[in-house]
Parts: sequence; structure tokens; C-alpha cells
Amino acid sequence: MVDYHAANQSYQYGPSSGGNGAGGGGSMGDYMAQEDDWDRDLLLDPAWEKQQRKTFTAWCNSHLRKAGTQIENIDEDFRDGLKLMLLLEVISGERLPKPERGKMRVHKINNVNKALDFIASKGVKLVSIGAEEIVDGNAKMTLGMIWTIILRFAIQDISVEETSAKEGLLLWCQRKTAPYKNVNVQNFHISWKDGLAFNALIHRHRPELIEYDKLRKDDPVTNLNNAFEVAEKYLDIPKMLDAEDIVNTARPDEKAIMTYVSSFYHAFSGAQKAETAANRICKVLAVNQENEHLMEDYERLASDLLEWIRRTIPWLEDRVPQKTIQEMQQKLEDFRDYRRVHKPPKVQEKCQLEINFNTLQTKLRLSNRPAFMPSEGRMVSDINNGWQHLEQAEKGYEEWLLNEIRRLERLDHLAEKFRQKASIHEAWTDGKEAMLKHRDYETATLSDIKALIRKHEAFESDLAAHQDRVEQIAAIAQELNELDYYDSHNVNTRCQKICDQWDDLGSLTHSRREALEKTEKQLETIDQLHLEYAKRAAPFNNWMESAMEDLQDMFIVHTIEEIEGLISAHDQFKSTLPDADKEREAILAIHKEAQRIAESNHIKLSGSNPYTTVTPQIINSKWEKVQQLVPKRDHALLEEQTKQQSNEHLRRQFASQANIMGPWIQTKMEEIGRISIEMNGTLEDQLNHLKQYERSIVDYKPNQDLLEQQHQLIQEALIFDNKHTNYTMEHLRVGWEQLLTTIARTINEVENQILTRDAKGISQEQMQEFRASFNHFDKDHGGALGPEEFKACLISLGYDVENDRQGDAEFNRIMSVVDPNHSGLVTFQAFIDFMSRETTDTDTADQVIASFKVLAGDKNFITAEELRRELPPDQAEYCIARMAPYQGPDAVPGALDYKSFSTALYGESDL
Repeated sequence: MVDYHAANQSYQYGPSSGGNGAGGGGSMGDYMAQEDDWDRDLLLDPAWEKQQRKTFTAWCNSHLRKAGTQIENIDEDFRDGLKLMLLLEVISGERLPKPERGKMRVHKINNVNKALDFIASKGVKLVSIGAEEIVDGNAKMTLGMIWTIILRFAIQDISVEETSAKEGLLLWCQRKTAPYKNVNVQNFHISWKDGLAFNALIHRHRPELIEYDKLRKDDPVTNLNNAFEVAEKYLDIPKMLDAEDIVNTARPDEKAIMTYVSSFYHAFSGAQKAETAANRICKVLAVNQENEHLMEDYERLASDLLEWIRRTIPWLEDRVPQKTIQEMQQKLEDFRDYRRVHKPPKVQEKCQLEINFNTLQTKLRLSNRPAFMPSEGRMVSDINNGWQHLEQAEKGYEEWLLNEIRRLERLDHLAEKFRQKASIHEAWTDGKEAMLKHRDYETATLSDIKALIRKHEAFESDLAAHQDRVEQIAAIAQELNELDYYDSHNVNTRCQKICDQWDDLGSLTHSRREALEKTEKQLETIDQLHLEYAKRAAPFNNWMESAMEDLQDMFIVHTIEEIEGLISAHDQFKSTLPDADKEREAILAIHKEAQRIAESNHIKLSGSNPYTTVTPQIINSKWEKVQQLVPKRDHALLEEQTKQQSNEHLRRQFASQANIMGPWIQTKMEEIGRISIEMNGTLEDQLNHLKQYERSIVDYKPNQDLLEQQHQLIQEALIFDNKHTNYTMEHLRVGWEQLLTTIARTINEVENQILTRDAKGISQEQMQEFRASFNHFDKDHGGALGPEEFKACLISLGYDVENDRQGDAEFNRIMSVVDPNHSGLVTFQAFIDFMSRETTDTDTADQVIASFKVLAGDKNFITAEELRRELPPDQAEYCIARMAPYQGPDAVPGALDYKSFSTALYGESDL
């Protein structure tokens, strides 16, 4: 026997394209358990043996031809062991021990044993196959041995989705032929009899070689011959079966079919790599497309919300006052409508926008993408600043409305008071100028002159008594001007007329006095009793006028204490009425005494008191008026007291509900905080627990609505303070909105933790360990760790960040990851993002570049045609639209730069 190494010394042995075994090891148990052992006592089916002979022979020759040789008879040509050893060296790429040169049986057996030992060294269990049977030309044992070699070196490494070799090859065939009609690959025997499956495999990878639509299921021989001839001619797959043998066999041999199909698998392995690369790229592009869609949604929603804030703030900052209370109350009602109807949906939009932003950032981190930076003016901080500005304007607007209503209410009260005092004064001055201008003293007698002098003195006393009223009228007019009363012009005109008239009266009074004093020497003493009457009657009359004015004076109060103060003052006034009545009777007694003296002395009086116009009838009439006004005042004060008692009831009613709702909101906030840091059950349990809290909060909304209704009643009653509670409706609204926002954000944080856990493959135990470590060092339960707390947490997890140069550098690196904004705080989400990156693998830019390189056939660029051929249409166009032209020295027209595109996906450079 010639040494085959010497005979073929020009052939350089190495790994063949058809084998998978350079390197070795591994157990054959996975696939051998699926195959029948070769039973030396049973005969092989003749049809199957024929198919196996042809298939195995062709398979062996497809490898032996690389060494410049072949076999003709499979059970004869392997008997000396030389070509068997050569076959093993070709398909494994390894050297076997040197064969023995002799031609004796013992030499052949030794050579075959060397081959069988090599097969066994690869982890293959040879069942019932011995060297003597191969040397003796046992066909069944020889075929069994070759099948074992095929399994080990051609089929064992085929695996799809971690299946066994046979199942992996079958799954590969099913996936490749799935789109083809009349093809249903379920096994490696009868599923291949009509030839369509072979043609479908070729057409799927090389559609230009097969006209699949012209094949007919009822012509299997033609179909099989077409596939076998095309495979041999264009794919370098030797013809391993005869079409007639397959068609005429009820059940073709499974091993022969598997051997033939495995040749197709290896022939198309390059395309399989391209498909894997395409799948990776599609996955990365799909993530990027989804993220871009979320970014566009965020930009749109942020723009809409900011535009609403921009439109609303000028309305809230409009401080142009209205002229009447009714107009200002309409503004207040518009503001309440804004708080009840327009703002709540925007609160939800703002909360949802923050949730969407956090979810987007989480997805970007999980897909190893750079963080999303919204366009200028649309960041979350911009929205928060705008919202804060809105709420400041809102608070200032409500305060301004209430203050303006108070101002208008006071203005109306002052204006009415001005009109009342002015009317009284104008009524008093009516005819006074004509009286002062009268020259009756020129023809009067001495007694008449003296009477005129006394009368004038009484008038001066009356005039002085009215000085206070004039000053009050001027003071009220001045206050109306300072408070910007809308009808100030008419008020000023009337006031000026009164003041000018008053000045005229003063001047006329002085002139008349001078005229009377000039003739005083010619006058006799005036009746002292009339004079005394006049002097006492005038002040009393003035007191009664003031009393009537006070009894008819309008009043405005806001509290029960104020009305009780007015009632007390009124009671005090009523207590002075007996003394006033005595004064009245004393004045009337003086008048009666004067009449008695005149009658007793036969003095003829002119009829009326010459010193005063205040007659006893006037005093009695005004006294009766005072008596009538007192009970009316009593009634008005009582009505106001009832109103203030009702207002007090509204205050207490609101305070009772507010004092419940305020602590309830605080308690819920604290409970949400505890749930977010506790580790009771899984994240799903925490999420369910939080959603139950969210439902309980939503169910509490009717209480808040009831409080709003009570608050509206308080405002409609113009109640501006409430000593029974420290909670205002504004505080409770803000607390309610914060509660809704906090529960929604907390739910979103747990959802993001679930998303992180599932995307990164973090186990529940790991998540609990992360949470336990974080909570242990979060002493104040604030949901964030300071630098020293975070360092202690890392040390507890085994990180070497002790206080030395190397540890400090590592800690600074970690802090730059978990706190990129240098806020000095590490949130739990940032902590688990860091831990997930430390413990799990993610796609990288280098992996995506490698995948594109496979699709590009190892070129440094890729063409649009190649992208459209390898990727789904939408993702292919996505890449084409974003890839920059390739600028390298080997560039061709239409070349695209996939490297810069891939690195840009991960934020490592700009497109």
C-alpha cells in the first residue's frame, strides 16, 4: 500500500469549505440520540442503501477531490484505511498519525483504527462499528461509519435558535421555504419527494437560477432533476441522488436527504450570515425609528403646552380694572371657569409630557443611545419655568381680582356716603345766600335789629356746626379720587360747588354781621329767652340731624365681630336717648316760658322766634323721625348679623373639610414615598400597589370637588378670610395636583424599572439587591444618594472606590455616568441603569458596523441597491436618507458611509 501522504505531497491540507470541524470536541449525544444505531444483525432497506451509497459517495468525493482523488465503490475503497484517513484530514483540517505502508490485513486494520480513533477523539460514540468490518467490506457498517462522519463534520454545528443539529437544519429549511406555495417541509423524507423544496431553497437564495412559478407539483422528476442540475452547475454541489430513486421510493432515505440538504445549507452559509447581519441592523434601526417618533411627539406636545402657557400668561397678567363690581365679578367668574375647566387638562398634559420624556430617556439608555436633548426652549426645565410663571401670574391675578372687588365695594360705599352728606348739606344751604343778602335791617326797629343780631349769631353757630360736614364731604371726595373712582369727575364738580358755596356763605355771613354791628347801638336787648331757646335748639337740632344721618348711614362688614361692634355702638346710642329727650323737653320749656312771660306782660310777639327757624314743631318732628329710624336700624343690623352668622357657617363648613383633606393629601404623599422605597414583593407587586393608590386618589376627587363648591360659595359671599383653618383653596389645589403628579411619576419610575429589568435581563433577585443596597444608604428616604452615600453603596457591592488615587479616579468615572449634570445626587433610576450596564451586554456601534460590513461584502462602503436588497423597504430607505456619501479612496459612484452612520446611532459622532 502506497503512503497517501507521499503520493499527494503537493497537496496542502487545511480546513475545507464543506467541513465544520477544525477544532473539535463536543459530545455527539445531542444528535446521535436522534438517530438510529447501526444494527449489525438487521439488513438495510435496498432502496435506502442505494440512495445512501450514491449520496455518501458523492459527499465523500466533494471533499476528496480537494486532495486530487476520489472513490468509486464506498465499501471497497475505504478498506485499506488510506482514503478514509485522507477524507478525515480534508474535512477536519488536522493531521492524523502517519499510515502504515504494508498491504497485509493487519496494516489495513491498524489504518482504519487510526481513523476510528480520530473520530472518537472528536467526542463521537461509535456504535457497533469495528475496523475488521470496514476492512472486510461490510457495506452496512461502512455506510454507518460515513453517516457518523457526516453527522459530526457536516451537520453537528448547524443550530437555529439553540435547537439540535437535525431540528436546526429542519427549522432552517422551514423558514427558507415558508413563502413558497405547495412547499411544506415537515421531515427529511417525503417532504422532498416532489422536488419543490429543493427548488425553493435555491430560488430563495439565487432567484435568477430558478423559474419557480413554472414548476408543477405533479411533475416531481422534472423538478428534482432541475434542482440537482442547477445545484451542480452553479452552486458546486455534486449530484448526490437520482430523481427516479426518490420518486419511486415510498419513503426516501432520511440520512441521504439530510446529507444532501446539509450541502445546500453550507453553500448558502454566506447568505445566512448576511441575513443575520440584516436582522441586527433592522433591530437597531427599528429602535432608532421608534425613538425618533417619540422625540417628535415630545417636541409637538411641548410646543402645544408652551404655546398655551404663552397665550394664558398675558391674560392672567392683565390688570386693567373695571368700573363696576359686576364687571369685576364677571372677571372672577371667568377665572374660576379657567381653574375648573381649562387648567386641569393642561396639568395632565404636563404630567404626561414628563412621563413620556422619562420613558424616552430610559429607552435611549437601554438601547445604548445618547440622551435626548429637546430643541431650545422646549426642555422639561423650560416647561417647568413656564408653568411656574403661569402659577405666579395666576396667584397674583386672583389676589388682584379680590382686592379690586374690595376696592370697588369701598368706592360704592364712599360714593353713596358722599351723595347722602352732600344732599343733606345742599338742603341745609338752600336759601341761605338769599337770607344773608337780605337788607331787612335798614327799615327794622331797634328790637328788630337786636333780634336780627341774635338771629345772626345763631346762624353763625349753625354754620360752624356744619363745618365738620363740609370737611367730611371734601375728605370723602379726596379718598374717592385717591381710589380712582370711575365717576370722580362728577364727584369733584359737586364737591367744588359745595366748597365754593361754603366760601360764599362765610363771606356773606361776615358782611351781614358787620352791617348788623354797625347799627347795634341803636338796638335794645333782645329777648333772652328766645336767644337761649335758639342757642340750645340749634345744637340739638343739629344733633338730631346727625343722629338721623348716622341711623341711615350705610355700613359694610366682613366678620361677625365687626357687626357685633356696630350693634354694640348702636345700643350705646340708644342708651343716650333718655337724656336727649330730657334736653328736648327743656328746650320746649324755654319756649313755653317765653310765651308765658309775654302773655303775662301783655307783650305782642311777632309769632315766631326771631333768632331761629327751629320751631318746637320741627324739633318734635325730627325727634319723631329719630324714634322711627331706631327700630329700622335695629332691623338692618339684625339682618347683617344673620348674614355674618351664615358666612361664619360657610367658613366653618369649608374649614372642617379642608382640615381633613389637607392632612389626607400629606398622608398619601408620604405613603407613596414609602411604597416607592420599600421592597415588598416584585416590581409588578409595587406597580399594582401604586395603581391601587392611584385609584383611591381618583376616588377621592368628589371630596375635592365638594370643597371647590364650598369655596365658590365663600367667594360669592365675598368672604376673604377664615381663621378656622390654615388651608386655603389654592394650597389644596396645588397639593392635589402635586399628589396626582407624584403618583403618576412614581408609577412611571416603577414601569421604567420593569422596562430596564426586562430589557437588560436583570433578575428579580438582582433588582431587590439593588433596591436593598440603595435604600440602606438612603437614610432620609429622599429617593437620592449624595456622593459619600453612593460611594458607600458601591463599596458594599464590591467596587474598589476607596480613598486612593485609583479608587478616586474610578469613583469620578462612575459619578460622570450616574450624575452627568453634576447635581450632586444619584437617583435610583440612574443607579439601576448603571448597574444594568455593568452586568449586561448591549448592542454596540462596532457590532452594527460589523453587520453592515457583512451586507456590503467586506467593503468599506455599501450601495443603495445592496441596502434595498438586504433590508425591509422602510428601513432601507431610512438608511439611504441618513447615510453620508463615502469619501474613501476606494469609493465608487453611489457609495454610502455606513461606519459614520453606525457610530452616530450611538452618539459617538455626528452625521
